[in-house]
Amino acid sequence: MAVTATTPATRPSATPSRTGAAAVTAALLLLVTGLALVDLTQGTSSVGAAEVWKALTGRADPADASVVIASRLPRMAAGLLVGIVLGMAGAALQAVSRNVLAAPDTLAVNAGSYFALGLTAATGLSLPLLASSGIAFAGGLTAAAVVLGLSGLGTGTVRLVLAGSALTLGLTAMTEGLVLLFPQEAEGVYHWNQGSISQNGFDGVVQMAPIGVVGLAGLLLLARRVDALALGDDAARGLGVPVRATRMTAVVLAALLSTAAVTLAGPVGFVGLCAPALVRPLARRFRGFARSRVGIPVAGLVGAGLVLGADVLLRTLVPAETAVAVPTGVVTSLVGAAFVIVMAARLRDTAGVAADRLSIRSRTVFLSVTAALAAAVVGVVIAAVLLGDAKLLLGDVANWATGRAGQTVGFVLDTRVPRVLAALCAGGALALAGTLVQAVTRNPLAEPGIMGVSGGAALGAVLLVTTVPMAGGWAVAGAAFAGAAAASLLLFGLAARGGFQQTRLVLVGFAIHSGAAALVSLLIILTDPFNATKALTWLSGSTYGRTLTDVVPLAVALAVGLAVAVARRTELDLVSLDEDTPRLLGLDLGRGRLGFLVLSVLLAATAVAAAGTIGFVGLVAPHAARALVGRQHARVVPVAVLLGAVLVCTADLVGRTAIAPAQLGAGIMTAVIGTPYFLYLLVRSR
Repeated sequence: MAVTATTPATRPSATPSRTGAAAVTAALLLLVTGLALVDLTQGTSSVGAAEVWKALTGRADPADASVVIASRLPRMAAGLLVGIVLGMAGAALQAVSRNVLAAPDTLAVNAGSYFALGLTAATGLSLPLLASSGIAFAGGLTAAAVVLGLSGLGTGTVRLVLAGSALTLGLTAMTEGLVLLFPQEAEGVYHWNQGSISQNGFDGVVQMAPIGVVGLAGLLLLARRVDALALGDDAARGLGVPVRATRMTAVVLAALLSTAAVTLAGPVGFVGLCAPALVRPLARRFRGFARSRVGIPVAGLVGAGLVLGADVLLRTLVPAETAVAVPTGVVTSLVGAAFVIVMAARLRDTAGVAADRLSIRSRTVFLSVTAALAAAVVGVVIAAVLLGDAKLLLGDVANWATGRAGQTVGFVLDTRVPRVLAALCAGGALALAGTLVQAVTRNPLAEPGIMGVSGGAALGAVLLVTTVPMAGGWAVAGAAFAGAAAASLLLFGLAARGGFQQTRLVLVGFAIHSGAAALVSLLIILTDPFNATKALTWLSGSTYGRTLTDVVPLAVALAVGLAVAVARRTELDLVSLDEDTPRLLGLDLGRGRLGFLVLSVLLAATAVAAAGTIGFVGLVAPHAARALVGRQHARVVPVAVLLGAVLVCTADLVGRTAIAPAQLGAGIMTAVIGTPYFLYLLVRSR
């Protein structure tokens, strides 16, 4: 049965509304005012409360007044505006979709805006703030429309989060590719994407405030219709409410509000998700908050408190010189990730994603497919070795193998061959990891990237890359494995209750991925610029600069993984069926699951260490393998590994040759391929 959000309007009130609601609203106003005043006193300069008061009353020293008027007041005003518009946008989206996880983050609104602005920046155009806001609005609205169209309205949390996560991963990968290809034109876009309310004057706030006012006015005019949607589509139509038009209008207004925040401060994560969730308990207790005309503005007030509270907390716990470089969005993303994990533990499961259909293929089909894929591997390896910024012949490779190549050819092949091997092994390892995870969880859309395992590995590896730049391949592999292991322990530990239910597994994975991404961004921002560029290149899934030493850990892990998967292929088949069959046959289901999950973590971690974060391979390869040769893992495992190797090696080849001498990471290319395929699977599994 699908999980939908029960809106406050459908809950009974426990307290007479107006007096209690007015008191709570007044308390929220006092809280936000207090946070705003504290925020004014924090900063790098020694301007305290007394100096702020003098500046506000016109009696301060000119230098102190300049700090307050030009920096701190705009920062505080931006925090208020961003929090208000994001809180209202989240409340509106959750109300019209009847889904407690609908928000600018989960609907990929922020990722759409990021991609649109990154694409504009890459062209070298310098646009005024309002024009940039229009571009961000178009990108965000398009992304939200895609996610809502694919996931459906009111059909549960899993489909919405999966669609939003997949589109976010794809758009973010493509945007970061643009940042790497056009570093001068797109300078500052990556830092902007972390979300900072710091401002230089009031210009941005003044230009974005009218957009917030228009969005609020539109939602208030739409409030009665939105309340009617809580009764169900049929009941709303019976009351004369145009359901489709109401939803479309509300989504457009929410995207407009989100755009104001994104344009002013960049994406400040999870405020639009958390603020309405904090208002819902109030709505159950005080009837006044249950109406959208009151609940949406109150959600905006709570959002303002969250943004200012995050900024105050950051500047209280971190030294001022460091805090000024840390975007507020990093803090809200970390808090929001923890919030999603708590929410995941409280939501019921949903059957939002159907399992694969049982299919049987003949041995002849399996042998034919395997032979074709083996030939494809050979062909793509030859092409990858010969092609690049310098084209070679097979004779050059033969001379190099026998030690008779010239200096130039030797240099090219010494650098190119390890890259090809790294791409092959990484593709095979990620495909095998995805096969194991999907079998153990019986979730056809589980994948190391979507589930946060790759994010944990990336965090561990980036931490080492940015702090110990001279670390070798084995050290990076160890750090990546430690990060993946920590993420996996958290993921499967929290999702194990109830038998790895889809809802909990997907939500916890989404939260881990978001939290890891925020920490990775923090490391990149705070580190030496050279190390930051190195880390960002590595995160795009690049095999650049890999040596044979870097490939050895991955090759060993892949060989071990293949041996175990083939040897325990029957157990994999049984585990992927249901809970009861393995137990009836005497298998220790818990121990078997743990072993396969540990192996999948090892494979994903070593792949991330050798080739960076490459998404969707662990999803696409197992799915395609099952479609080609059926569900028996004796056949799925080798076919999926070959498919993964071909996919990543081809992506790496295209990334190195399409725009040579410039290069695109394999992770960007697989995102371009994997995102549409993932969304297609969502449509097919309805």
